[in-house]
Amino acid sequence: MSFDQLLFPVVFLPLSVLLFRAVPAKAKKGVLLALSLVFIAWGSLLDLAVIVLSVLFNYLAGLRLDDLRRAADAKRARTSVTIAALVNVCLLAFFKYFNFAASTLHIGARLSMAAPVGVSFFTFSALSFLFDVYRGRVKTPGTLADFALYICFFPKLVSGPIIQFRDMRPQFDAPVITRGRTETGMRMFVLGLAKKVLIANTLGLTFNAATADPKGASALTAWLGTLAYTFMLYYDFSGYSDMAEGLGYVFGFRLPRNFKYPYCAESVSDFWRRWHASLGAWFRDYIYIPLGGSRAGDGKTVRNLLIVWALTGVWHGANWTFLVWGLYHGVIIVLEKFVFRGVIDRVPKVLRRAVTFLLAMFGWVFFYAGSIGEAFTHLGRMFAFSHFADETGLYLLGSVWPLLIAAGIGATPLVRAQCLKWAKRGKPWLNVVIIILFAALLALSIAGLVSQTYTSFLYAQF
Repeated sequence: MSFDQLLFPVVFLPLSVLLFRAVPAKAKKGVLLALSLVFIAWGSLLDLAVIVLSVLFNYLAGLRLDDLRRAADAKRARTSVTIAALVNVCLLAFFKYFNFAASTLHIGARLSMAAPVGVSFFTFSALSFLFDVYRGRVKTPGTLADFALYICFFPKLVSGPIIQFRDMRPQFDAPVITRGRTETGMRMFVLGLAKKVLIANTLGLTFNAATADPKGASALTAWLGTLAYTFMLYYDFSGYSDMAEGLGYVFGFRLPRNFKYPYCAESVSDFWRRWHASLGAWFRDYIYIPLGGSRAGDGKTVRNLLIVWALTGVWHGANWTFLVWGLYHGVIIVLEKFVFRGVIDRVPKVLRRAVTFLLAMFGWVFFYAGSIGEAFTHLGRMFAFSHFADETGLYLLGSVWPLLIAAGIGATPLVRAQCLKWAKRGKPWLNVVIIILFAALLALSIAGLVSQTYTSFLYAQF
């Protein structure tokens, strides 16, 4: 099941909220866990089996690590956390990279089943739990129900955000359920659904049309395809994150904000503090800092950054293009940190933002291309100004330019700032306008779900 399948907003979510609110406080945690398991099983019973086995293994491993830590048995604790981490990495590698490895090594075997829903996200959540227990950041692993809900909680399961157990565990026994938070959560859910259905899916049609003939496309068509994908990916993933965060509020939990207007960033380093922030925080806390971070001299800092960005690329997908995409960002961040460190701040802010946006956009070409050759072909078409425009490009430009402008404005804080400004006026009629606006967004989104061909969240595949 996914948030943008008609069944979810029309049936599953209303029934889940009613059931959650109807049961006594002591039963709410159990109800949420049951709902999350139903959410998983609806998509695939095999997915449910894999996640249940992951929960049991990692919880028992956490108990073992906690016992060894309390006994001050550092050697056995280090061995145990290493083995447990390798089991999780092997699980992730099997489902995500087996076919890629088999193809690369020219092995005939193929894995026909799809990867379990959210495998990258629940595996990273489990790893953070194990590492935090090992380091003593988690004082107690809690109950099996606590850990199972932490892994399976359906708002964050498919595409994050990635939240640490130590941040989520205290909320289990005292979820904050108020009318204000519920209203905020539902507005965030509706806004996220509209971003996905009304903007991302529509831009997806432009992207598909613009990239149908990558070798023969004009420069205009190639630029429109990349620009459409740039905003499509943002509205797809930030839309999901809005829905996840909103559902967290509805059920009494605070999930971390995953997107902070990344296309307003003033450097690529700044971009990655704003885009998929919870993943960046995970790599910082569990890979970059343990490797030594920036404390061991410039040479090792460069090494550590490139390792992190290579792993970030590989995490996103089983293709050489993702590795190139990750290293592309890693190299730019190294250049920002060591070569242009004293230059960037002297560049006008508007120019910094424009350059960062273009660098991110060029990177997305490797993200969506089927091969490295395809990526360079598309980049080449973008700068083939001798063939600047064709009928396809002119037609797409004429049909999509209003949406691209709206998407560009919506990716900045301008709309939110204006809405907050109006809200502070305290005018009664504004509340009516807000209700009508969100009701219209919900109705249009539901209509879109009914009429459009289903397209899953892009980040669900990662």
